[in-house]
Amino acid sequence: RDLCFPQLFNTSCWKPKRPLSKAVLIYSLLSFISVLTAPLNLLVIISISHFKQLHTPTNLLLLSLAVSDFLVGIAMPFMIILTNGCWFLGDFMCVLYTGLTCLITSTSVGSMVLISVDRYVAICDPLHYSTKVTVRRVSVCTSLCWSFSFLYNSFLLRDNIIQPGRFNSCYGECVVVIDNFIGTVDTILTFVGPVTVIIVLYMRVFVVAVSQARAMRSQIVVRFQHQQTVRAKRSEMKAARTLGVVVVVFLTCLCPYYCSLFSDQNSLFNVMSVALEVWLFYLNSCLNPVIYAFCYPWFLKSVRLIVTLKIFQPHSCDACIL
Repeated sequence: RDLCFPQLFNTSCWKPKRPLSKAVLIYSLLSFISVLTAPLNLLVIISISHFKQLHTPTNLLLLSLAVSDFLVGIAMPFMIILTNGCWFLGDFMCVLYTGLTCLITSTSVGSMVLISVDRYVAICDPLHYSTKVTVRRVSVCTSLCWSFSFLYNSFLLRDNIIQPGRFNSCYGECVVVIDNFIGTVDTILTFVGPVTVIIVLYMRVFVVAVSQARAMRSQIVVRFQHQQTVRAKRSEMKAARTLGVVVVVFLTCLCPYYCSLFSDQNSLFNVMSVALEVWLFYLNSCLNPVIYAFCYPWFLKSVRLIVTLKIFQPHSCDACIL
């Protein structure tokens, strides 16, 4: 094995030895994902921000998720450095990278909860959806989600922010220590609680969607008490299915990351030890725009207008996308 910093023989960390072929394969794969993630999510951000037709409550939630995924693309090169086994960017950048990772996780989970609530209201209470879920309310909720996530993670990493690198055992290590009790509370707040809410809401959406599909096939008009009629629109049902795929893929990529934390009884959170789980979570950020491309015709149409630079033409924001 080689030293991360040969000039610091007594205090440098050791670089793990890997077969050359395996290292090349890993770095090539991670670099490919990294190169795709930021541009694809930037296309989603530009599409929803630029075209007025896409300024809907649901799309604003997708915009929040796309911003989180875009930040993942920005953070990926740092993860490639960690995969090498040595951290060369200093203690402050280690804390900054870890804080960004925690912020991304919190905001992504929060956005998924808001998306689940949006689909729950759209499918289970379609008559009042337009009054309960508005662009203004969604904007406030997403702003609160980002603000709370920033403040919460700043508190979580307060000791590491005050004195970066205080828990490192050698040079070339990127280690963050979280109190055992706080770590347990964090797991409940950012994983167990939100995932439970997401699953419960989507199970309810699934039950209602199935019952409405049966009613449509048998041409039965479903009526609720106090004349709260109406089935959800076909577009809302399609959106629920698409976002259901997004949620399932998200949970599939997120669960291994948190399961690795459950299995680690130490309070020591070493970023290198969960590299594979983090990369699986990062991969989800690359998959989301791909899902939109297959499920949302407006995304492909807006991408064509962006790539051909037609968005710089006068009144292009009023273009018919839907």
